[in-house]
Amino acid sequence: MNLKSLLVLIIFLALTNSCAEVEGSKTLRLGHGLDVSHSVHKAMVKMGEDLERLSNGKLKLEIYPSQQLGTERQCLELLQIGSLDMTKVSVGVLENFAPKMKVLGLPFLFRDREHAFKVLDGPIGQQLLNDGEQYWLKGLGYYDAGSRSFYTKDKPVHKPEDLKGQKIRVMESVTAMDMVRGLGGSPTPISWGELYTALQQGVVDGAENNPPSFYLSRHYEVCKYYTLNEHTVLPDVLLASTALWEKLSIEEQGWLKHAVETSVVYQRKLWLEAENEALEAVEKAGVQIIRPDKGLFSEKIKDSFDKYKDDEAFYRLIEEIKATE
Repeated sequence: MNLKSLLVLIIFLALTNSCAEVEGSKTLRLGHGLDVSHSVHKAMVKMGEDLERLSNGKLKLEIYPSQQLGTERQCLELLQIGSLDMTKVSVGVLENFAPKMKVLGLPFLFRDREHAFKVLDGPIGQQLLNDGEQYWLKGLGYYDAGSRSFYTKDKPVHKPEDLKGQKIRVMESVTAMDMVRGLGGSPTPISWGELYTALQQGVVDGAENNPPSFYLSRHYEVCKYYTLNEHTVLPDVLLASTALWEKLSIEEQGWLKHAVETSVVYQRKLWLEAENEALEAVEKAGVQIIRPDKGLFSEKIKDSFDKYKDDEAFYRLIEEIKATE
């Protein structure tokens, strides 16, 4: 989306009055970049149904998927100025707006999925959501986005050395760029919507993402090697504009919180099913699934946390996450 299109969109949303009120009901507008078949979108649909039921029709949810309202970054900007009510973004993008969130993008920070959920659903995860409020972003919850791994077009990756010289697409995330660089690759930020074409045309040699995203994006049509090194566990974050949150009554906030919590549980169940289905589907389509020694990758960047030692508060946060049982 170019600047002119973004300005037109902002004017449209402003004129249609984000959080539109009609005959005693409020419609919340939620924009995101995922396909309608994605588990996150399905969870949002359920959230909308629950929200309308809990509020007896006083609160409704209108969902705009597939980057209809812009990229994740653009949706965050719309949230900050109050022209959009809600969005979903990856932590990798959110770290550019709420700096402490970058801790969740550090490679091999979590021992496993259970450890990640204990952190995200506990006091550390809640504090990170709360920290976003100073940037006009109200964190509501974490959706499961599994583990991210590398996929490539022409050269399989069995060990970090295989990444040398390969241009790997990453999000606009400092931690993601540092990770790829530390493993020997060349990080190349490209928006999600432009990635398929970039892979086709050889602008990049590969990318990194979770199995459902690799499958639903149809990137497996171009990339025939998928290396499950699972370098990061990067959740999706559901956010509301603080402008919206402050307009809602305590009762309305309660309805929304409850609908979000239910959708999170539902999405995480769907995610596990989608992950298994995606791996089976891409393998049937001719993708070689590589299960490398993950220790080779974690060992290569084992010193990546040391660069944060000068920031005592941030380094303490890393240590608290590691110590969570």
